[in-house]
Amino acid sequence: MKKKTISGLKIICLNRKASFNYFFEDLIEAGIALKGSEIKSIRNGMVNIADSYAVEKKGEIILVNSHIASYKQASYSNHNPMDERKLLLNKREINKLIGKMQREGFTLVPTKMYFKKGKAKIEIAVAKGKKQYDKRETKKNRDWNRDKARYFRKSS
Repeated sequence: MKKKTISGLKIICLNRKASFNYFFEDLIEAGIALKGSEIKSIRNGMVNIADSYAVEKKGEIILVNSHIASYKQASYSNHNPMDERKLLLNKREINKLIGKMQREGFTLVPTKMYFKKGKAKIEIAVAKGKKQYDKRETKKNRDWNRDKARYFRKSS
């Protein structure tokens, strides 16, 4: 009898700016409704989610401002690189996210896009924006940790 193997995640792109600009409260995995030329372009790694965010439209969560480059081999059926893309979530998850966005002032920010068992997934963070002094504190802590590691390396 064969054992089921856990397939690893193949990370396509990360949003490193998000952790600097936002406090994350919750991370949610969502599927993305894509066209054929979009998935081909994603497999080539031609994706940018750095400036993107998710909003609610007509009871659905939509990914806005994500850039998936055009696929060169696609002919007339090529996609628009800046299209809005629907995120695939359960109704309960959608209602929970909409409630947090409206009542508590959270935003939905994509943190990474990856393949899981051959399907393109996106990790959405329920996040609250950082103030300028929070960003300075983050930078100061990062610099101090780097210097601390340097001191330990020199001493040993």
